[in-house]
Amino acid sequence: MQLTVASYNIHKAVGTDRRRDPARIVSVLRELDADIIALQEADLRFGQRASVLPRALLDDTPWKAVAVAKRPRSLGWHGNALLVRRGMEIVDSEALDLPMLEPRGAACADIANGKGAFRVVGTHLDLSGVRRSDQIRTILAHLHRAHPDMPEILMGDFNQWSVRSGAMRVFDEKWQVLSPGPSFPSRRPIARLDRIALSPQWQVVGQGVHHSALSAQASDHLPIWATVRLTKN
Repeated sequence: MQLTVASYNIHKAVGTDRRRDPARIVSVLRELDADIIALQEADLRFGQRASVLPRALLDDTPWKAVAVAKRPRSLGWHGNALLVRRGMEIVDSEALDLPMLEPRGAACADIANGKGAFRVVGTHLDLSGVRRSDQIRTILAHLHRAHPDMPEILMGDFNQWSVRSGAMRVFDEKWQVLSPGPSFPSRRPIARLDRIALSPQWQVVGQGVHHSALSAQASDHLPIWATVRLTKN
């Protein structure tokens, strides 16, 4: 089984031109054409936490949203949402709370596509290095308890500048943490804030940062992606 996964902090659909344009975000998603996409900042932060991507707009795309929202107008949980290609089966889903001073969480889904089952987690970690480490530990502990043998993919905006130090040291040698390239700020990216972490069952076929004229304007982050192959299940 081979698939392409992606992570994209859409900045509440506000671009570098300061315009909120959900249709532009969807156009970038179409450029990516990934099988599974983790979105960060997919909901407004205050009030009813409404999704910045109207569901009617998503209905006309190749993806369906994973049901993790706890508010009727939200798409995700604390802004974290997962989109899955419509041909794949969402076996289970849940919203995970993370240790925090400000609201943080993770969106989790068990997915099957006829060739195997795996778990995907999308998250947006804290600005504080100490809390980032605690949040990664919480996610990894939850994965171990829930599905100790299932192939796993964890991706999102890790808010981590260094590739191998800080919170990244929480991952043991079994995990492969990809840092596909600078993704922030989108116009002139210098920081590798966005990451994809893979459990041992996955082999990396390719990885990169999606840098197009549209993605450079649609958000303050560029999307990252990886094509991976499941070698054992």
